[in-house]
Parts: sequence; structure tokens; C-alpha cells
Amino acid sequence: MNYKKKALIISTIKTSGHEQMSIDIDLLEKTILNNNILFTLRFYLWEGNWISLGFHQKEFPEHWKDLREKGLINIVRRPSGGGAVLHSGGITYSLTFNKPEYKKFSYQFINSWLIKSFAFLGISLQNGSVKKGSIKEHCFGTNYVSDLVDENGNKIIGSAQYWKKGSFLQHGEIQLNPPLDLWIKIFDKKPPEPLNLYLSKKKIIKHLKNSFLENYSDSSIENIFLKPCEIKNIL
Repeated sequence: MNYKKKALIISTIKTSGHEQMSIDIDLLEKTILNNNILFTLRFYLWEGNWISLGFHQKEFPEHWKDLREKGLINIVRRPSGGGAVLHSGGITYSLTFNKPEYKKFSYQFINSWLIKSFAFLGISLQNGSVKKGSIKEHCFGTNYVSDLVDENGNKIIGSAQYWKKGSFLQHGEIQLNPPLDLWIKIFDKKPPEPLNLYLSKKKIIKHLKNSFLENYSDSSIENIFLKPCEIKNIL
């Protein structure tokens, strides 16, 4: 008997960084263990201001601890690589793929979706120009070829991956309206310019989700839409 490949489409959740990372890791494990799952897709928001550290990021500035003690930020470690990301005012996407045949092109595969999706919204994006090097403290301080920048070279989307047993988890942060004062306190630099989309996060997420499924899902794949209350059961 032939079984359709499945795609798990997760409803948007707003919760702590620790819970978000736990869900992502569980989804990757589910993808690895179940060959019928082709991919999982979800978008989420963070409860409060969070900095996520890359998996290989061994240390961070001392003043971040002070900001955390003052209740201005929370800190969590991602399973994916790269530098620190401030999650505040943006949208995070998370994708897992089951043993893709296009490993060398996985970033291009996902970026092509994001480029096309934002072009429809009137935002022109392209790949960054810096090849991978040493881990930088601040993810949005460097434009790697896996990232997406606007026409002025401002980094809008930073992405990072975690591979396990031939499958991967990819995180991406879409900076919509980064907080100016907090960004400067953390990184001592100005953030990327806000994206003037004049759309709610809910509408942006709906557009991105639909555009992904239109391009990368078909009748041979069974899309399973999961509400927040159903996630624990499926995991």
C-alpha cells in the first residue's frame, strides 16, 4: 500500500523562547523518525524580548547579562548555528525537511520562496554577499550568502540550519519592525530599517504560508493543519 507524504502545517504560537526551541527540536525528531513526513512548516512569535544564541556561540557580552537581570531581555540557545538574533517586532519561521536530495541547495530552495513571496508584497530581496566564515556575535551584523538583504543592502532575513541524520531544521528571523532603543542597547548599532508593509503579522504569515504551499506542495502530499492544542498530541 502506498502512503502519501505528509506535511505538518503548524498554527502560529506566541510563547517563551524555551518552549519555541523545544517544539522545533521535537518537530525535527518527528521528521527524522517518520519517513512519511516530508516537511513541517510553522511561523511563531516570542513572548517578550528574546535573544537566541547560535548553537556554537560559546559566549556573549557581559552587559547582556545586566539587561537580562533588569528584565529587558531573555536569552535562549538555538539548535541551529550562526550568531545572536534579537526576536522582537519580527516573525520567526521554522522548517524541517526529511532527508532532502538537494542538501547543497537547501538555502537557495527556501530563499527562492521568500524572495518570491516578498516581491509579491512589493519588497525586493536578494542573497547577501559574504561567504560563511567565523561565527559573528551579532547575526544581523553580517550579510551571508544564505541571508536576504534589500536593495540598499540592509539584512532583512537571517537564516541558520541544524542537520541531524540527513534531515534539517532551518530557522529564519524576518525583521519587520525592530525596536530601535533596545537594539542599540544590545548591539551598540542601529537596527535594519522597518519594513513598511502596512499589513498585520497575521496577514503576512498567512501570505507566506500560502505561497510556500502553492510552490512546494501538491496532490501527492497530504497537508495536515495543526492547531496549538493539537501540537502536543502529534509530537
